[in-house]
Amino acid sequence: MIKNQNFADGRELSVINFGPTHPSTHGVFQNILLLDGDIILDADTTVGYIHRAFEKIAEHRTFYQINTLTDRLNYCSSPLNNMCWWMTVEKALNVEVPKKAQYMRVIIMELARIADHIICNGILGVDMGAYTGFLYVMEFRELIYEIYEEVCGARLTTNIGRIGGFERDFSEACYQKIEKFLEGFPKAWGELENLCVRNRIFMDRTIGVGVIDAEKAMNYGFTGPNLRATGIDYDVRVASPYSSYEDFDFDIPVGQSGDTYDRWCVRAGEVKEGVRIIRQAFDKLKGMKKDPYHADVPEYYLPPKEEVYTQMEALINHFKIVMGEYPVPVSEVYHSVEAANGELGMYLITDGSRAPYRLHFRRPCFIFYQAFPELVKGSSISDAVITLSSLNVIAGELDA
Repeated sequence: MIKNQNFADGRELSVINFGPTHPSTHGVFQNILLLDGDIILDADTTVGYIHRAFEKIAEHRTFYQINTLTDRLNYCSSPLNNMCWWMTVEKALNVEVPKKAQYMRVIIMELARIADHIICNGILGVDMGAYTGFLYVMEFRELIYEIYEEVCGARLTTNIGRIGGFERDFSEACYQKIEKFLEGFPKAWGELENLCVRNRIFMDRTIGVGVIDAEKAMNYGFTGPNLRATGIDYDVRVASPYSSYEDFDFDIPVGQSGDTYDRWCVRAGEVKEGVRIIRQAFDKLKGMKKDPYHADVPEYYLPPKEEVYTQMEALINHFKIVMGEYPVPVSEVYHSVEAANGELGMYLITDGSRAPYRLHFRRPCFIFYQAFPELVKGSSISDAVITLSSLNVIAGELDA
């Protein structure tokens, strides 16, 4: 238990609450800091303020109804959670997804990764007082949300995709918005990088701050940009390819020192690689416009809305799928994707009923947040703010 301490020489150690409602905590979680003046001597993290029992709720929901729960994990990149869930169910069902649908998923997942990194890197600047760069690139996050709208009608909690693929094909307006994004975003992102990467103030505030070495990062179970910033090039898209990522040419940005600066730079590099992947997938899609965008699995794929509205058989089938009348066979599977914060995994056990027997989410935020006390010991309060920001702890993913 961290508590106030007084010493004979008049020196006094104090305790402050950094969160759960502090704007710099980026969510509802608490850090109790023991301070000697402005220097952090110890820290104690607390989670559970928005615990929503998603895993237990999932045991009482059908497989289609669970997708809306995944939206609320990392809500800065909801489609990545959605795709991970659909691929987990498809693994249990042994569903083969058409190439076109896989490439469509790649585009959506990389857009989600970019949107997430825009938030993380932009907010890191805001936490140091640099607001302009964040506002500048937010224009393109808005464009990504407009692409989501064209695909599924939603922006933040997307509920995007279906078992076997997508509800509908990309529209011409969607293709145009993707093209617009690919044309305008790289220049804007390059300007943000130029604003920060060699900026003396930015470097002084981030280099050597919140350092973790590769061995400790591995021991904690780090994945994603926070692990790659230490020099380890582990990426699920390469180590265990899914959705045809093996068809694309891209690099894995890595750092060296595992500090706040390297974490920012790794995410900046991933944004550029994400644009590169989207361009490759987009070019492939142009020659596949007449190909199927979902698998031929009528027992699990929702029928088209126009048929549901006009045909009794389609309406009945729609009802049976949503209410879980076509159960998933007995299985035990684990599937993971390279989400914005690292390896997002879903461990699914089914018993042949309409709902999972057990479902566990491997949330990367929950794993690397446990290292926060070690990262901030000996640093100042202002350093703790930007260290937390560079980790990109999302409360919804931390506290499922």
